[in-house]
Amino acid sequence: MSQRRQFTINTEPHVAEIGDVELLFQPEVMGDQFLDAYEDLQQTQKQLGVDINNLSGIAPDKLRAIVQSLRVFLAKLMLPESAQVFARWEVVKGGKAVESFGTREEADAHAAESKGSTVRDSGMRLPDRVLVELLEWAVELYGGGQRPTGLSGGSAAASPPPGTRGRAVSSSKGSTRTRGR
Repeated sequence: MSQRRQFTINTEPHVAEIGDVELLFQPEVMGDQFLDAYEDLQQTQKQLGVDINNLSGIAPDKLRAIVQSLRVFLAKLMLPESAQVFARWEVVKGGKAVESFGTREEADAHAAESKGSTVRDSGMRLPDRVLVELLEWAVELYGGGQRPTGLSGGSAAASPPPGTRGRAVSSSKGSTRTRGR
């Protein structure tokens, strides 16, 4: 007889609530999509010579670059509407935003082509600790930490096999041992 197993795929977006803003993350990402985004994040860290797990004593310009790379990584996992709110850099000319981009690099390249343009970070600003919590949550969601259904390390222990005497006290008089018999 062949085996049968049912697999569940998330169809509803994951929601990160930050204050009164809800950021919607893709219900599922294909493995390579997550890995490509994560690889980009790691590459930025490597280029800067920075360990994201130890940011103490890091130069401010390197810390800004790390924070930007974290925001871009997370935005790649969001639904487009949320990504545009979360990570957005605008090219500004004459005091007006003329175009917006999902990465600082794209905005810088466009601004370089248009004399007198500057780049403004118009994305969602968050405390670093919240950004790191979002990162950990996303890695758990898409990196294999959380499953829609199935067993987990927090599951109850298996029942003892039949015929094994339990350790609980019985309130039944019929099963209580009596002395002298």
